[in-house]
Amino acid sequence: MAIPGYDSGDVAEYTLDRAGARAEVVAGVVPDAFGLDRSARDPTATALADSIELVGLEELRAVEAFRIELVYDPSALPPGASPTDVAIAVDDGDGWTRLESTVDLEETTVSATLGDRPPGTTIVAVYAGGDAGEE
Repeated sequence: MAIPGYDSGDVAEYTLDRAGARAEVVAGVVPDAFGLDRSARDPTATALADSIELVGLEELRAVEAFRIELVYDPSALPPGASPTDVAIAVDDGDGWTRLESTVDLEETTVSATLGDRPPGTTIVAVYAGGDAGEE
């Protein structure tokens, strides 16, 4: 995983292997407290994996780029759903917001690259087909 346009030496990388989650950050200040953890909250009904918490997100300063990658379970897709209809969703406090995402069918991962921090701390891979992707 790499953030296009950034030197790898400028990118802080975090993984939560047991949950299949990765994050990369380019920021002026990345605190030691930043990282990934399993979320204690239930994910949205359209979730294709467990939800993840971005720990210490509010302490990031001068964020230039933020990339999230999550493994998802393709067998959890509804019958007839396209395997490309997967996205990362963030709980922004008012509900789940889908991020523009890219699916890697071979690796069964979904990723999103942002120019700032995400609008919330809880993230999950969701089925994004039709109207079922947001709650």
